[in-house]
Amino acid sequence: MAAPAPRSHPARRFLFSLACGMAVLSVPRVAGAAPAPAPVILRDLYKFNSMGSVLYVAAHPDDENTQLIAYLAGGRHYRTAYLSLTRGDGGQNVLGPQFGDELGVIRTQELLAARRIDGGRQFFSRAVDFGFSKDYRETLRIWDQQEVLSDVVRVIREFRPDVVITRFSPVPGGTHGHHTASTVLAMEAFKRCGDPQAFPDQLQEGLTPWQPKRILWNMGGFQRSGNVSNVIRIDVGGKDSVSGESFAEIAARSRSMHKTQGFGNFTGFGGGGGPRFESFALLDGQPATNDIMDGVDTTWSRVPGGAEIGTAVDEVIAKFNQPDPAASVPALLKIKKRLAVLATDDPVVNEKRRQLDHIIQECLGLTVETTIPQAEVVPGETLNLHLTAAIRSGVVPVRWVAARYPAIQTEFAVSADLATNQPVSRDSAETLPADTPLSQPYWLREDHTTGMFRVEDPHLIGRPENPPVFPIEQVFDVGGQTLIVPDQPVQTTANRVAGETRRLEVISPVSLKLASDVGLFAPKARRSVTVEVTAARPDTTGTLRLDTPDGWKAAPATQTFHLKAAGDKAQFTFKVTAPAAPTTANITAEAAVGGKSYSNERVLINYPHIPLLLLQPPARFKAVCLNLAIRGRTVGYLPGAGDDVAQCVADMGYQVTTLSGDDLTTNRLKKLDAVVIGVRAFNVRTDLVSHLPALFAYVAAGGNVIEQYNRPGRDLKTDRFTPYHLRLSNERVTDETAPVTFLAPDHPVLNTPNKITSADFDGWIQERGIYYPNEWDDHFTPILACSDPGEAPLKGGLLVAKYGKGYFVYTGLVFFRQLPDGVPGAYRLFANLISLGK
Repeated sequence: MAAPAPRSHPARRFLFSLACGMAVLSVPRVAGAAPAPAPVILRDLYKFNSMGSVLYVAAHPDDENTQLIAYLAGGRHYRTAYLSLTRGDGGQNVLGPQFGDELGVIRTQELLAARRIDGGRQFFSRAVDFGFSKDYRETLRIWDQQEVLSDVVRVIREFRPDVVITRFSPVPGGTHGHHTASTVLAMEAFKRCGDPQAFPDQLQEGLTPWQPKRILWNMGGFQRSGNVSNVIRIDVGGKDSVSGESFAEIAARSRSMHKTQGFGNFTGFGGGGGPRFESFALLDGQPATNDIMDGVDTTWSRVPGGAEIGTAVDEVIAKFNQPDPAASVPALLKIKKRLAVLATDDPVVNEKRRQLDHIIQECLGLTVETTIPQAEVVPGETLNLHLTAAIRSGVVPVRWVAARYPAIQTEFAVSADLATNQPVSRDSAETLPADTPLSQPYWLREDHTTGMFRVEDPHLIGRPENPPVFPIEQVFDVGGQTLIVPDQPVQTTANRVAGETRRLEVISPVSLKLASDVGLFAPKARRSVTVEVTAARPDTTGTLRLDTPDGWKAAPATQTFHLKAAGDKAQFTFKVTAPAAPTTANITAEAAVGGKSYSNERVLINYPHIPLLLLQPPARFKAVCLNLAIRGRTVGYLPGAGDDVAQCVADMGYQVTTLSGDDLTTNRLKKLDAVVIGVRAFNVRTDLVSHLPALFAYVAAGGNVIEQYNRPGRDLKTDRFTPYHLRLSNERVTDETAPVTFLAPDHPVLNTPNKITSADFDGWIQERGIYYPNEWDDHFTPILACSDPGEAPLKGGLLVAKYGKGYFVYTGLVFFRQLPDGVPGAYRLFANLISLGK
């Protein structure tokens, strides 16, 4: 058992930017992990010796050119980063039911996983992916053009690229409006990032103006080129010197991390290391003739006093002994001294200082690890930290001086000499400050608008994820110089052999869960609302209430709970009364424990290709007071790519049964009033096509099927997924406010049991519909027409066919977004679809 070490308390101001810089540079190696292999160290030396920087800019996760990033980062060893303006929150998910904010968190981690493979860094703006946009001007309006522009300027000033590269053309047409907008914003940011009069608030935070040499468009044959001149080509082929993989193979592995978008088995770049050329057109700045970096000094000579550092690193590289990396440490310590006297106001040089410390750490085989018994901690609790350090080589004296805890401005003294292959451990008990906020992605801590996340702390803007809750700086004396190794507490998991860990997260003593995200009420109706309380700690006592807006009432006012053991659950029911007039409202559950209020859910997202994700969003539901009639009682639901429509149908008052392909039999189906098929079911499921005859027979016998949209393309399992001919297209209506024309105003679907009017299409979100059919059999009746501004009306959004005694409905309308968001008219229309023939 390690003995506690004496404590010292030199107050130390925590510099947020320094901690973030450490986090971006590398993931600390733990004591239980193998030290860095010599080829990795050699590559890091090349990276340290390269001063070139490139920033790639596009709109979404998966827009980036991963082979170019892999080549620039691994082949040329440049500082290379990708700025994705959005987190992909408006996209689709082929893996599971997460959409919106949850999907954005997943895709953030997919991008970080991709960057760990291709060697790039990752940035984001505050722009929300609000769905497909046909017009970049609409995109800029919804995003708040000036705010997103300020974010792009911020990232350029922080990362300080020599060259900015955009993925898309600035000429609109033939692509997503977000795509064009990303280039329009990048070009404007290029003009303004070097101007001290532009966004001066950033200068007050410590950033300085920075002007890249040029901005280029990475051309692609699928984009409209306009009048392109000054085009240059570079070969991004070849192989990585460390892994031996071709950059194409690395790029394919990187892109395969976008698994929620269906790229899990992506191999599209080919495995060879032969030539592959990329073309670039000048958008602004100094022209280039031969290379994207023409005129850019990518050596240490660009830094005043830095030339001798570059020469010294060249010598270290030339003499690097792969069987004995520690032999380079004395020379690296000399370089560290030289680097210390250079100007400290250059953020890239400061980053290089941390990078050199990391290389020295690698050469020594110095590993650190801080473990905690459990990853989840409540504010005010004690952190029982077990700190361990070990070293593989004793070429120079190494002394473990202390562990600094910047968040509480405390230093834990260690004072231990490290001997080769003899780990040293210490135990430290620290209190997590009581005012520490709960762990939640920083961009989701406040409600966001349709187009913009709200971020209170400007230092967080651009960051891919939250900084560590409780950062640690392990301080070592190496040959008479101070070496700082970034660290953070982690809980080791059962899969320790693979080095799997979970970092510290801050939780509430209880979490709350409402049965549904939406509650439907008739005017003046009273219905039960159940809240489940789950204890994270034993002997948890508190009170529970519902926070209701004016016009809504909840009884009783409060209820008391006591949960004996961690993990215990209890359910409490409130009677909620709706107002007399149709309206919508947010109702939040709130628990008071120990004098503090908590109103959060607990959501775990677990996919094997990304870390375990904990979200703690508000525990609230959207209460919808509306006039809603339904017919029929039993509905079968065939899940597709993932959505919450089944729960929404249950909220209407139906008894919903989840079906599999094997359930599509005459005896099983005849008990159902309707069958609803989930979005993109025929894209992702292989158990449906063979059972379609039984499903069609069910309709012919008087049944009712509502099939939500599928996506045209190679992954469509059949082109005969309806009883009559129907052909899909990529047509869509992206304007969620687009006026709707009733093509068949007397059809039952618009009249029974709910009278549908134009008001039922108010308040829709993101878009009207997607992948509309553009050709269909005459048995189908088109019900609605709508269009984006300046375009011809599309009539394929809602098609209804009488088939035998029953009805078959195909709809491209995005009910899967409207229903979970509590759009009243969407519920009324969907109820009519289910009620057809009843």
